Amino acid sequence: MSGIAGIINFDGAPVESGLIERMTAALAHRGPDGIHHWVKGPVAVGHCMLRTTTESLEETQPLTNDNQSLLLVMDGRVDNWEELRRELLGRGVTLRSRADAELVLQAYETWGRECLEHIDGDFALVIWDARQQEAFCARDRMGNKPFNYHWDGKTFAFASEPHPILALPWVPKLPNEGIVSEFLADEWYSRDETLWRDILRLVSAHWMSVSSAGLRLEQYWEPDLWKTLPYSRDEDYIEHYRELFSDTVRRLSRSHRPVAYEVSGGLDSSAIFCVAEHHRQANRLPAPGIQGYTLDFTADSEANELAYARAVGAYLGVPIQEIQPTSMALSWYAEHAEACQDFPGYPNGLMHMGLYQQAALHGETALLTGLGGDQWLEGTRAYYAEEIAQRRWADLRACFMADARMFGPRRAAGWLLRDGLLPLLPETIKVALRPLAQQLHRDEIRGAYWLSPEMQARLAPRRAANQSHQSRHVHSRGQLHLFNTLYYAFDALGRELCERHSAYAGIEIRHPLLTAQFVQYAFSTPERLRLRGGRNKYVHVEALQRLMPQAVLERTTKADFSGVTSRYLNRMKKTFTQDLPQTRDHWLDQNGMARLFQSYLDDPHQGWQNWALWNIFGCDLTLRRP
Repeated sequence: MSGIAGIINFDGAPVESGLIERMTAALAHRGPDGIHHWVKGPVAVGHCMLRTTTESLEETQPLTNDNQSLLLVMDGRVDNWEELRRELLGRGVTLRSRADAELVLQAYETWGRECLEHIDGDFALVIWDARQQEAFCARDRMGNKPFNYHWDGKTFAFASEPHPILALPWVPKLPNEGIVSEFLADEWYSRDETLWRDILRLVSAHWMSVSSAGLRLEQYWEPDLWKTLPYSRDEDYIEHYRELFSDTVRRLSRSHRPVAYEVSGGLDSSAIFCVAEHHRQANRLPAPGIQGYTLDFTADSEANELAYARAVGAYLGVPIQEIQPTSMALSWYAEHAEACQDFPGYPNGLMHMGLYQQAALHGETALLTGLGGDQWLEGTRAYYAEEIAQRRWADLRACFMADARMFGPRRAAGWLLRDGLLPLLPETIKVALRPLAQQLHRDEIRGAYWLSPEMQARLAPRRAANQSHQSRHVHSRGQLHLFNTLYYAFDALGRELCERHSAYAGIEIRHPLLTAQFVQYAFSTPERLRLRGGRNKYVHVEALQRLMPQAVLERTTKADFSGVTSRYLNRMKKTFTQDLPQTRDHWLDQNGMARLFQSYLDDPHQGWQNWALWNIFGCDLTLRRP
């Protein structure tokens, strides 16, 4: 975790003195290990450093090549540093240091834009190419590092967070009512917009070039739909997964200080910590030590996972620090929204803040989480359609029998019909049946009835554009769900909020299960490996046998953190039913808001009402002083 910022005037005018310094000062929380600048005529960039690896001790940014024709500023980490170093040295490249930034700069000098094919990791970067008078920008494949920018056709400004850009004198501060409508409705479509009309995000897995000729965007990666693994037995897929998981945890544990691990007690974070400890015991971990942390929800039985986290610690014979969940005052959210000029986050995200701060107090600068497991390891019963389409009758029978044993033959037969046979019907028949299906599921379409007519009008074309989007030509039925997951706009926002909160604590957050390798594995493997009978994350559970406690491996429950938000919402009836509908009448319908809040009160654990209400509250805080 570091911070980057920059201003490039393509009309040749020199950057005004002091502007880049003000931008990096606004990002000072990202640079506890130093802030540096590079200013030359129309180009000014700044870097806020947090050192999280041994190699970063040799790194100073902004970084130039020998003749200063290339200038790099990067917030990032290269996770294939071993392979990339060997590849560059094999091509005769002289490396001046072991720093990841040096590897990236030399990769660009060697391959140009194609360098991204050789770089794996989390990064947001800008390379000013003085030879081409062009800025080359890129963001990692999963969007784990943030990148915001403003372009008016003459000046390009970028930063890790929006508020340093909004503070520039020529940048308008106009609310983006279109994306506001998505927040208010809790419907998510855009991945590149922000709450400000003139601030955009570079989308994950994209590069962007900026020059006097304009701005060009291009996607440089997505999963290979046709890539398969050469296995016929589930055991071989499981062994492949075990090796991939182990290697990814090792790579992302690289640090010059002990590494922190979130151990919630769930399958994903517990597995990461257990594998890291096995690496440590075998002297394979590229870090001097590890420390596990868990949240102590003893006072909330529905969120309490402490027994499972303690089981992990007892199994490994290592202590796990138990931290009280953080509960910020409502005034904190208002202050944070004003300071960051951005959505302030959700209570079930901020509950980790004390954990991050405790890790930082212990001298740790990197923390690994289990985020991503639910996205890429949970399956659907699309395996019925896959097995039928591939004519894998033995596997089809095994899937059916597993469901029948767990849920009964009648229910299994229903899934076989709905998820196996119906999806394979000719398209003409499916089109004819679609109105019936929509009628049967009409109650599932809630509509954003609490929005004003103005906001309904802004949301409608976004919803229509999303619904009319043509499905990609996927190789298997299960890939449809995976594509929806990969391009889900709310997940992109969630990762950025998680990254920002950890940055304020001085921690670089890393997600081993949110890597391109895991995404590709999901797209390349049969759906039956993710869901088997009543066992979700089947391949994960089988691969981790004997590496973690059986109590966690056999766990089928999940913690419910809705109470974390409910403790706020229960005190805010007047805010949502009177105050906000009156002050934000161009956003909200008062009768609709009363209905929404009553729906929440009727079932606080239903879920979506909690998110919609908090979105409304957060948008009001962010845009209160435009």
